[in-house]
Amino acid sequence: MSEASIAERCSGIKPFYVMEILERAKEMEKGGRDIIHLEIGEPDFDTPECVKEAAHEAMHKGCTHYTHSLGIPELRQAISRHYQNNYSVQVDPDRILVTSGTSPAMLLLFSTLLHPGDGVILPDPHYACYPSFICFAGGRQIKIPTSREDGFQLHPDKVRKHLSRDVKAIFINSPSNPTGNLLTDQVLQELAELGPWMVSDEIYHGLVYEGRERSILEFTDRAFVLNGFSKLYAMTGWRLGYLIAPEPFVRTLQTLHQNFFISANSVAQWAAVAALEKARADVSHMKEVYNQRRKYMLERLKGMGFGIGAEPTGAFYILADAGFLSMNSYRLAFDILEKAGVGVTPGIDFGDCAEGHIRFSYANSLENIEKGMDRLQQYVNENS
Repeated sequence: MSEASIAERCSGIKPFYVMEILERAKEMEKGGRDIIHLEIGEPDFDTPECVKEAAHEAMHKGCTHYTHSLGIPELRQAISRHYQNNYSVQVDPDRILVTSGTSPAMLLLFSTLLHPGDGVILPDPHYACYPSFICFAGGRQIKIPTSREDGFQLHPDKVRKHLSRDVKAIFINSPSNPTGNLLTDQVLQELAELGPWMVSDEIYHGLVYEGRERSILEFTDRAFVLNGFSKLYAMTGWRLGYLIAPEPFVRTLQTLHQNFFISANSVAQWAAVAALEKARADVSHMKEVYNQRRKYMLERLKGMGFGIGAEPTGAFYILADAGFLSMNSYRLAFDILEKAGVGVTPGIDFGDCAEGHIRFSYANSLENIEKGMDRLQQYVNENS
C-alpha cells in the first residue's frame, strides 16, 4: 500500500481553534465538569416559531425535492425586498445564489473570482476561516493590521499601499467577527473607491445595538455580498446562506453550484422566506436581550482589567486585550478552560493583531454569563 499523500492545497489550512476549545470543553463535560460556553458564536435562542411552522408546512406540502440551483424564486425575491427595504438598494433576484450556509458561498465566490496568486486584502483581525477559503482557491491573503484603540477600522490609506494589478478584492466584515465593531460610512466609501472588487460579509447585519449597519451595495455595484440566516434568526443548524453577485459572475457561480452542491435545502429555503417576512418581532426581542448581555459583559471585563478600546456595538462578540494575563492567547484560553471551567476563544485564531486577546461571546444566557464572569474574576485574581 502506497504512503498516504495529502494534497498540497490543504497544507495551508490551520485548525479552527475555537472548535478545538469547544471539543475539549465537551470532553470535560462528559467527565462531569460544568462548563460555561463563551467561546462559540451560536445564538442560544430557539429558531422562531413562524420559521419552524413554515418548514413544517413545506414538508406537509411535499416541498422536499431539488430546487432551482440559484434558489427558489420566492426566497430570492424576499431577499431582494429585504435589501430594498433596509438599504434602499435594488438587487435583481437573478443575481442571488442561495447556498447551504455562507461557507459554500465563499468557496464558490473565490473559486470564481481568483486566478492563481491573486491577492485578497483583509483586515487583521478577521474571521478565522477567511484565509482558508482564499488560499484553497489559489489566492493569497494580504493582511492589513488594525488596532483596538480606533475600533479595528480598516484604514483606506493603509490598504492603498498594498494595491497592485494582481490584488483582486478587498474583504470586509461589518459588524465584525471577532471584534463586534462596525466600519464607519467614510471608511466604507473610501474602500469602495479604491478599485478592487469589494467582498462584504454581512452575516451579522441586524445585530447592531448602537448606530446602523451599512451594506456595501449602498456605496458601489462592484461588490459581492455574503449573508445568511444563521445569526440573526437563530438558524445555525438550518445551514442556509446566500451570495449577491455582479451579473457577469452569476452564470459561472451557478454552474459551480450545480456541479458541487445541486441546490440548497428545499425546506430550509421556505423557512427562510418566513424568517424574512414574519420574524421581525422575534429578532427585536433577541436584539434587546443581546444588548443587555453586551452591556453587562463589557462592565465586568473592564472591571477585571481587560482592555476593550472602542466598545463593540454589533454581532455578539467582545475582543478583549488579555495581555496582563498572557501574550499567548492559545495557551491562556486552554488554561482558563481547565482551571475556571469557562470556554473562550484565543485571539490568535483571528490573526496576529489579535494575539494577546481573548474573544468572548455573549450568545449565552445572562445567568450563564454572570456565572462565567464570576469564575473568570476568580481566575484573574489568582493569576494576575
